[in-house]
Amino acid sequence: MTMTARFKRWEGNPDLPLPAYATAGAAGFDFRAATPAGETVTIAPGARKVIPTGFAVALPVGYELQVRPRSGLAVKNGISIVNAPGTVDCDYRGEIMICLINLGAEDFHVRRGDRIAQGIIAAAPQWELVEVQALDETVRGAGGHGSTGV
Repeated sequence: MTMTARFKRWEGNPDLPLPAYATAGAAGFDFRAATPAGETVTIAPGARKVIPTGFAVALPVGYELQVRPRSGLAVKNGISIVNAPGTVDCDYRGEIMICLINLGAEDFHVRRGDRIAQGIIAAAPQWELVEVQALDETVRGAGGHGSTGV
């Protein structure tokens, strides 16, 4: 079954390709930087910058677009996404913007058309949220943050 995500090109970006899967087996599709043509955005070590993608999206109700870091940028340059994974809700219609952070040791340069993040569309149903007096018991219980070992 093929689902459809409708992307709207943001004004001033006729040269950017539609977000696309790089390979037939890719789980995520690439977003590219819609920075001003001919300009380079520099992200210093420890700094973050919001980079536009040039597109908005319409998703079916019950789905979200998860925006995730690209592994190659993370490994080679220390580039990640501040709120990874970021969520684009199904009712959001503004331009998709990606907040990159430089966790590396050197300046990172973003140019128009660079692949900067990947998107994965996932089910995100709204659940009925209820308050209860007690929760069922488990072996783990309330143990967290390393309670299961190293």
